[in-house]
Amino acid sequence: MKVRMSCVGLRNLLQGLSFSAKYYSKHNHLQTICLYSKTQQKKCHILDCSGSTCTHKTLPTGSILPWRLFSCKQEGIKIPSKRKQNTSIITSELLYKNRLKSEQENWNDISARYKAMTERIKEKLEELHNKYTFNSVSPRIRFGENVYFEENGCIFLSKADDDEGNVDVLFSTKDLGFSDAFIQRIRISPDQRYMAISLKSENSEEATCVIMKLDHSPVIEKVIQSVFSFEWATNDVLYYTSQKNLKCQNVFMTTFTDQKHTKLVYTEQDARFFVDIYCTKDRRFLTINSNSKTTSEVWLIDCRHPFKLPALVQARTKGVIYHIEHRNDELYILTTYGELAEYKLMKAPLASSGMENWQLVYALEKKTKLVDLEMFTDHCVMFLKNAGHLYLNVISFVSHLVQSIELPTWACEFELESHPEHTTSTCYFQLTSPVHPPKCFAYSFKENNLIEQAVQEVPIITNCHTTRLLAKSKDETLVPITVFHSMNSKELHRKPLLVHVYGAYGIDLNMSFKEEKLMLIEEGWILAYCHVRGGGELGLSWHKDGCQYNKLKGLHDLKACIMLLHQLGFSQPKYTALAAASAGGVLAGALCNTDPELIRAVVLQAPFVDVLNTMMKTHLPLTIEEQEEWGNPLADEKCMKYIKSYCPYQNIKPQCYPSVFITAYENDQRIPLTGVLRYVQKLRKAALDHASRISKKVITSFIVPGNWIPSIILDIQANGSHCDSSWEDSLNEVARHLAFLNKELEEVCHLQHHMKSSK
Repeated sequence: MKVRMSCVGLRNLLQGLSFSAKYYSKHNHLQTICLYSKTQQKKCHILDCSGSTCTHKTLPTGSILPWRLFSCKQEGIKIPSKRKQNTSIITSELLYKNRLKSEQENWNDISARYKAMTERIKEKLEELHNKYTFNSVSPRIRFGENVYFEENGCIFLSKADDDEGNVDVLFSTKDLGFSDAFIQRIRISPDQRYMAISLKSENSEEATCVIMKLDHSPVIEKVIQSVFSFEWATNDVLYYTSQKNLKCQNVFMTTFTDQKHTKLVYTEQDARFFVDIYCTKDRRFLTINSNSKTTSEVWLIDCRHPFKLPALVQARTKGVIYHIEHRNDELYILTTYGELAEYKLMKAPLASSGMENWQLVYALEKKTKLVDLEMFTDHCVMFLKNAGHLYLNVISFVSHLVQSIELPTWACEFELESHPEHTTSTCYFQLTSPVHPPKCFAYSFKENNLIEQAVQEVPIITNCHTTRLLAKSKDETLVPITVFHSMNSKELHRKPLLVHVYGAYGIDLNMSFKEEKLMLIEEGWILAYCHVRGGGELGLSWHKDGCQYNKLKGLHDLKACIMLLHQLGFSQPKYTALAAASAGGVLAGALCNTDPELIRAVVLQAPFVDVLNTMMKTHLPLTIEEQEEWGNPLADEKCMKYIKSYCPYQNIKPQCYPSVFITAYENDQRIPLTGVLRYVQKLRKAALDHASRISKKVITSFIVPGNWIPSIILDIQANGSHCDSSWEDSLNEVARHLAFLNKELEEVCHLQHHMKSSK
């Protein structure tokens, strides 16, 4: 099983709330709304856990209190007859089972045609995986002389100055009965007596937290089910959030003293908000972060006094996102507060943290993406993107100077240390791109320079050319595109092109290294990444300009990008494929409806293609919080009509579609499989209706015989979930996708050869 580790923190906040996306949101989450009613006094309840028991207090709304409950009642909704409701449920379940069985039988019938090519691709990918991960280094957590790291489902302890490779095994998923899980997160208590680990299986989005007591022989002290985030407040006090139905709204405190107990300390009742726990870099405070996609609220837990009531930093204000760090009795606040709704670094005294006391430290330039921020003793490092290029801004708290560090032009993505030491004089990170394996770098605060780490690594790929373009969209907005192709490629207009798109939640396209991307480059493919509006590549305004009533802008951006690529000689429509996952399926599916002639084939992974029906179902776990991204069609007829205008499922019609391969998951809690099944069957029927009417169809510059029908394939996986799959399952999925694309493009070549022979 492929082992992964995630670090929940500031980067989650910057990427947007991942619990609505997929694929690009595996380690992300965030953001928040509405505070007090000014017209009517309500009451809220808090839990006072300062003593050994919890007591309830009732106070007037508006008081500065640590724990609050927010009501999210819906009025005026008619409750349907229970008899009618039950009949409808039975009918729907039967229809679902029939559709599921039909698609599984269809896949079993046609999968054989891809088997040989799938196996060949798997062998190549395994070879590349072994080559480029052999020398990779697992993330390290340093505590003085001790270094903790994870490999292959085990957690090891070594000494920082040990050159002989001596390690102690602290935890093993296999030996302790968690063989079907991977390690997601590790937190060590300040005195290193306890270790908290989150374990997650590929078939569930809820993790299990295992607390180990690190004596001479480590033993399991406690197991907590359905946990999302957790942090140590002291040597023996752990705070954690519970997760249920993709929501985190409760915060608990559990102790490992002589008198062990667990208490609920915070409950958030507004369904638009997601709660997590974060530890400041200096370990002075834990923060309870209650976030929606547009608004934030933070409470501080003083690690020196973990049983005291948390203190409110700033009451939630609609449209204001903020995140807290601490240094020398001052709060450093990363926030959107102010005229320009992009991130700014501000500060305020710890004793008076209200918004009226926030002072500007540094403001980002327009259209700059803040990827992450790390706080150190005397410095702050901002990891930034601008026009596709990566760079660092290093802020000195001593000299108050800002130094900008340019990074190599081939780099497209940062990979940061999971838990860097606050007092270190060096900031370590890795740079990567879809076709370049991670390479280690460090920035020295003492020397004020960038250092390329001299470790045994695979060298940077030198035969791949990276091009950055700007496409002019329908409204004249310039949309960035990143293109990769082999320097040895000639006649690029005859090469296959794979276009990638996402465009939602303010999340960037995933541009980390993938073995399959390098394989495609080596086989002559062109890769293009379209950074359309709705994503986060150009900052918060780029996301805002592509959500709710601006969703069609993302579609216009995608069309403009593909057309520009073709105009510049990067492939042509008959050799062009489109790849998307999760919410990226909205734009990919919409393009298939509006401009099917631009692409030959599409591969979709767990796609969101039935937007309208999904957003009409408030019983689904994510619908209410998703309204800030897509709108609320139940409350707004204009919103309903707008969603209907671009929703992939709603706009299917008889026409010549590209071939489509979809991978979906039976256990997917985010994208209902029922919507994918409906979409596939409606799309297949539309393609068949069109083919039966027309004997010949002109597609770009060649003619397709009337018996040509696009392949509409749905591969339903029993294992895996929306956000996680094992290495083996991921390998099989990728291999099937690439086999499908190769077959489709081969058919184009054979078709052309057949036509020339006929002539």
